[in-house]
Amino acid sequence: MTAGIDPDPDLAAAAVEHCFEQGWTDGLPVVPASRALVDRFLATTDLAPETEIGRLPQLDRAVTVELAAINAVMAGCRPEYFPVVLAAWAALTAERATGGGGWQSTSGPAPLIVVNGPVREALGFNSTGGVFGPGFRPNATVARTIGLIVRNVYGVHPHALEQATQGLPGRWQICIAENEEESPWEPLSVEAGVAPGESAVSATLLRTCEYVDNRHTGSVEQLLTDIADTISRTGAWIFRHASAGIVFCPEHAQQLAAAGFGRADVRAWLAQRCGRSVADLARAGKDGLDGQVRFADGTRADGFDPLLAGSGRENLLLAVAGARNAGISMVVRLFSDWSGTSVPVAGVTR
Repeated sequence: MTAGIDPDPDLAAAAVEHCFEQGWTDGLPVVPASRALVDRFLATTDLAPETEIGRLPQLDRAVTVELAAINAVMAGCRPEYFPVVLAAWAALTAERATGGGGWQSTSGPAPLIVVNGPVREALGFNSTGGVFGPGFRPNATVARTIGLIVRNVYGVHPHALEQATQGLPGRWQICIAENEEESPWEPLSVEAGVAPGESAVSATLLRTCEYVDNRHTGSVEQLLTDIADTISRTGAWIFRHASAGIVFCPEHAQQLAAAGFGRADVRAWLAQRCGRSVADLARAGKDGLDGQVRFADGTRADGFDPLLAGSGRENLLLAVAGARNAGISMVVRLFSDWSGTSVPVAGVTR
């Protein structure tokens, strides 16, 4: 409770109901955005409130810093989270998919937001146990802000401009911090070109998330084979070549590093083995994907068809998060590809 203020629960409930009536919510209550509260958010950035930070050309609608701040307030952020929101939004706008039809896709993709650097501890972002789950205000509200911006500024509402057939349960929920302390590799943001020790955000769109529970073996090859099999499942395969990502738990990442595997080695190993035979795809009704090799008589060539086009960062995003208490990692299938870039968080003490 704020000192000197005696909150009126009935008045607060009425304000929340007003937001529902205006269609400003994502189905959950939002924090009403007062002028004074929005100004506190705007004070955390040097950008002018009217600065345009995103546009959806097909809808001719634009996001400004002030509109982003209003939605960050409603999402339940604290003012000090706002620079991370701006970095996350900038990282997402750098992705090819978000400038096209990504926000309106039938697959209903979910943004993946990865936070690196001192801001993780300074603001209390979760990077360890339950990192993909609820319970931590910065993780939850930064991700929710992105969803409210897309809804309230771009007007992408379910049953209207949003065309998701079913959508993903984590559509506006996936914001994680990387567990740099237990990762054997450099932070994701450093690999993407941001200076060590600097706070930064990486982001892209996902089609699916699926965990790999492999606590049964000490063999790196068996572990990677299990991950390759998960990446290569036919259910989410709609393009001949696609991109994926893995959020390794610390135990798996350390196991790989102890065997001499860096990020580049993991990518190269998986790029050679992620895929299915054309016969497998035919049995699943997916041998007609664009780009399949055909003979002169029109039949398709059999043999192994790789899913990952190569071993670059844009084809396989690799991060480390979660607790070191079991061999459970998360495979994420990217909506398109990751740009391989990270955006520094402005206005945060480094």
